[in-house]
Amino acid sequence: MALVKVKEKYQVTLPAEMREKAGLSVGDVLEATLQGNKITLTPKSVLDRDLTRALKEIDAGKTFGPFDSATDLARSLHREAKKFKKKSAR
Repeated sequence: MALVKVKEKYQVTLPAEMREKAGLSVGDVLEATLQGNKITLTPKSVLDRDLTRALKEIDAGKTFGPFDSATDLARSLHREAKKFKKKSAR
C-alpha cells in the first residue's frame, strides 16, 4: 500500500511503481468514481468518449444503410456530399 498526500489544489502524485504497473503516461485520461468514501481511478482512452458519442448517434437514427453493395454505399456517399456542398455554399 502506498500513501499519497493531497496537495494545495487537491492534486495527488501517483507512485512511479503504480503508474508503471497501470501503464500510465503523461497526458493519459483517468475516470474517477466514488463509492462511499473510496475514490477509484480507471485509465480511459479518448476512444471511449468518441465511441459513446457514436453509439448515441446510432440510437438517434443518424445512420445510413444497410447497403447491398459497395456501389450502393458509394452512391449514398455522393448524394450526401452533394447535400453538404449545397449547405456550405449558402
